[in-house]
Amino acid sequence: MNYFVYLIATIKNDKVVSYVGYTNNIKKRLALHNTGKGAKFTRGSNWQIIYKKKYTNKKEAMSEEFKLKKNYKLRNKIKLKLNYK
Repeated sequence: MNYFVYLIATIKNDKVVSYVGYTNNIKKRLALHNTGKGAKFTRGSNWQIIYKKKYTNKKEAMSEEFKLKKNYKLRNKIKLKLNYK
């Protein structure tokens, strides 16, 4: 089964806010975030996927999710590269 690590972003109070997660069904997961049934942090906003990467196993995806979650420089680099500021 394939897993995805993703970065979603939205604008709150004129500031870009991002969230990192992993899933095996990215479309369903984004729908959950946008309907208020995803992670508590993401409730009440309109999120867009700005980055995703596919992995072949859950362990690798979870490891990479953890790294991206903690690496704010890389997250900001991705946002800037995609002109999501």
